[in-house]
Amino acid sequence: MRWVLLGFAFLTVGFHLYIAFSGLVPNLVSRPMHMALAVVWIFFLGAGTAKTATGRWLGGLIGAAGLLSCAYIMLDREELIRQYGALEGSLQMAMALILLLTVLEMARRAIKAVLPTVAMIVLLYGYFGEYIPGKFGHAGMPPDYFLGTLTITEGGLWGSLTGISVTTISLFIIVGAFISAGQAGAGFMAFSTQVAGRLRAGAAKVAVVSSALYGTISGVAAANTASTGMVTIPAMKKRGYPPQLAGAVEAVASTGGQIMPPVMGAGIFVMAELLRMPYTDIMVAATLPAFLFFVAAWAGVHVFALRYDLQALPRELMPGWLRVAQTVPFFLVPFGILIGALAFTDYTISFAAVFAAAAAWVLLFFNEDGSLSITGWLKRTEIALVSAAKQIAVIASIIICAGIIVGVFNMTGLGVKLTSTILSASGGQLWAVLLLTALASLILGMELPTTAAYIICVAVAGPALVEAGVPELYAHLFVFWYALLCTITPPVCGNVFIAAGIAETPWLPVAGKAMLLGLGLFLVPLGFIFNPGLLQLGVDPLTAFAATLKVGIALMFCSYGAIGQPGRAWLRPFALAIGLALLFLWGI
Repeated sequence: MRWVLLGFAFLTVGFHLYIAFSGLVPNLVSRPMHMALAVVWIFFLGAGTAKTATGRWLGGLIGAAGLLSCAYIMLDREELIRQYGALEGSLQMAMALILLLTVLEMARRAIKAVLPTVAMIVLLYGYFGEYIPGKFGHAGMPPDYFLGTLTITEGGLWGSLTGISVTTISLFIIVGAFISAGQAGAGFMAFSTQVAGRLRAGAAKVAVVSSALYGTISGVAAANTASTGMVTIPAMKKRGYPPQLAGAVEAVASTGGQIMPPVMGAGIFVMAELLRMPYTDIMVAATLPAFLFFVAAWAGVHVFALRYDLQALPRELMPGWLRVAQTVPFFLVPFGILIGALAFTDYTISFAAVFAAAAAWVLLFFNEDGSLSITGWLKRTEIALVSAAKQIAVIASIIICAGIIVGVFNMTGLGVKLTSTILSASGGQLWAVLLLTALASLILGMELPTTAAYIICVAVAGPALVEAGVPELYAHLFVFWYALLCTITPPVCGNVFIAAGIAETPWLPVAGKAMLLGLGLFLVPLGFIFNPGLLQLGVDPLTAFAATLKVGIALMFCSYGAIGQPGRAWLRPFALAIGLALLFLWGI
């Protein structure tokens, strides 16, 4: 089984690297192939296989039928193009239905039932919507055209979202997997400990810095919590931190991985496609808000340190700058290559990702102490390949399923109708639109991965925000940030559950402290709406830094007001009032 996993992992990673360099593979070949590889991992190789014999048997049947349907699309591409989106004959109709069923079941196995359920409801709306009275009905579409547009054109399963998953998201997943398989974790921890460990509440501030660094390559909040949390949470508990605080610090700090450039999870690449903006422009604009999120977490940790009298790490636990110099290249070299290629060359982001992955692969030769090991390189390469392939399959399941929703929205105009409903309910008032959008993002994010929640919510609420006067980039980032709230907000709060499990403490107190430490997640999106200069780093750096200073001070006041110190409760409302006034008034 090991060699089967390794072989398919090599095929999956190799295919996506080939796509990055060839650029000549037609979309109706590369995108169905992307899905076919995901089908293999989800249905047959453990990324989403069922636990019961019946489930495995049905999964094998659906997976095999899905593979045959993907092959049909690839082999008959030229003939299908000439059909202009209309299916012909019962065979093609069966193929379309099998593809849709495969995508829905693939998403269910990968990320549970909510996203495929939403997609199924949208599909039923597209098919039966002509019978709905009033403005939410539509004119109706012939079944051959409706299903054909979704399955044999680039208007549904094979749309631009799937394209960005093939050409960009998968490559950054590969980069992250190869960096993570090496000694980057040791580099993160050594650097973070040396920089932050000597300060008050040093162990907690180490967790904030290390999670920020890990987030630059991970883009997955849960993975960040599970990996760095296994080191930081026991370290905090050993230093006398309350277990619920230790868990909350890691849960909040790890959430920032999905908003920390350059990766920011899959969402940033989808955002670039939807906005038709260069990825680098979004990355630059998102940098200062991400920094402010960690400023808020840092400030919250410091206030808790005053409350619990948490001290710095002892000098003997400091790794020393020599240790930092030995380990920091494991993440700094590929990270530097990625940023350098994006900022200072004309190479595409796909090429930049491949160069960074190649550098990370070479670094897998080295052990943590700097010695070379061929055996270690082979083992770490295998781990990186399998990890990358599984993650690519899960992301493909999300993106392709979301493509169904976007495709039906485009065909029926449902997104426009929902947008008009939001505008009517809000009376066109910006505050009301922001509140409704934030609420919708939070609710969707409770049961959906951030990327899927963002895609659906921005399709519905994004245009409403724009109509209310919010620039498009700001609207998209606002939705993306609020879709992350569910990571620390009950009742779902996935990061909190993971961190509480590591800390061996009940999850509810962890969630309570996490929301206090994670105030930045609630306030920074409002900060850049009311201080537009915050996103102007690439255009007007002076204004951007002024806005960052203003919002940063506001977050510090808000953190003190929310957490406070024993015996000084009277200061808290004043601090909170000053912080909110700075945040919302006198915009920059």
